[in-house]
Amino acid sequence: MSLLCAYQQIGDTAGPMIERYLARRLDQGKEDAARLAERKGVASRPRPAGTLVWLHAASVGEATSALALMGALLAARPDITLLVTTGTVTSAALLAGRLPDRAIHQYVPVDRRAWVGRFLDHWRPDLALWVESELWPTLIVETDRRGIPMVLVNARMSQRSARRWRLLPGFARSVLSRFDLCLARSIEQAERFRRLGAPTVRVPGNLKFAAAPLPADPQALAELRAMIGDRPHWLAASTHEGEESAAIAAHRRAVASHPDLLTIIVPRHPKRGAEVAALGAEAGLRVARRVLGQAPTPETDLYVADTLGEMGLFMAVGGIVFVGGSLVEKGGHNPLEPAHFGCAILHGPDMRNNAEMAEALAADSAALPVADAAALATALARLLDDPAERQRLALAARQVADSNAGVLDRVMAELANFLNELPSSDAPSDVPPDARA
Repeated sequence: MSLLCAYQQIGDTAGPMIERYLARRLDQGKEDAARLAERKGVASRPRPAGTLVWLHAASVGEATSALALMGALLAARPDITLLVTTGTVTSAALLAGRLPDRAIHQYVPVDRRAWVGRFLDHWRPDLALWVESELWPTLIVETDRRGIPMVLVNARMSQRSARRWRLLPGFARSVLSRFDLCLARSIEQAERFRRLGAPTVRVPGNLKFAAAPLPADPQALAELRAMIGDRPHWLAASTHEGEESAAIAAHRRAVASHPDLLTIIVPRHPKRGAEVAALGAEAGLRVARRVLGQAPTPETDLYVADTLGEMGLFMAVGGIVFVGGSLVEKGGHNPLEPAHFGCAILHGPDMRNNAEMAEALAADSAALPVADAAALATALARLLDDPAERQRLALAARQVADSNAGVLDRVMAELANFLNELPSSDAPSDVPPDARA
């Protein structure tokens, strides 16, 4: 018996265990109680008539990078509907307000044959686009078995994942060989996928370079700017456990020379807002939390922005931005997001998940890497004291972001044959907003 068959049989027989796993995630707030059936392949709405292109993006980062692609696909084929799947509550919340017209969201089914089959038999996609790195074997195999063309877009795989896949070369080939095309984000990534069995690999570039600036509500932005006034301030964005402590320590050092400094922390997972606020209070800081409707006053030291979908708002006023996930071995988040806003960017040593962007910034001296919490504090103090260096970094970062806009055209050129071969259908009516989320 092949490893792939064994994997699928384990999924077939592990139903009760998977049910308990989903229940535990539900208790932890990691599943949507109202839409839990979608994780078992039960659709929450009928399939729209006509041609359907399915795009799978694992979570927030992948979904954000795919938004520009969604718009380009719908512009190229105005007669299609997009089905967008993700696997996290946070990504669903993000997409609820940002999906284009003629696009709908569903949670991806757990990788169990019965649930995957139920999902595919209901939606019957005409083309499947997988974004970045989430490779569910049963979902891939069952999609291929139904004759649905598949393309892996913006493909990436960490060194650690590639080593694990290489331990099972037959299994890796049996999964990756089912993709009709693999569009890798770099030459290094392309080589990894070729070695693991992807038959056709090309390198149009990193789709994250094509992402539009994050949205910022104009009224909310004006209100936030009025609240901050002319106070010195900085932003620690998408932070993980351990990084908030580093940001608070940096604040305490910098406030010696900038007594009215405001530190804004946006935790990667908003549910950690209370925890972050408690850390600030324990350090003697005066704290306000956005989720509680508290505004930063002139007395506020730390503003915890623990809401969803407002990162662009805080980057628009950030000035100096630390990119989270980079001090605590999470791979680093997207540094081009603050670059679009002309921010002076700081990041830690671990940027492996966005290495191409970090390298592009480094090549133009457009970001300031910091080795640890102490270095973060030193760098923050330096930039607060040196407005000329802060402005130089900000301008260089914006130029890097603006100079890499051609990748979306290259990706669409690679997808042109797949789009041209889709069946024609009458242009569908716009999907109602309440059906998209």
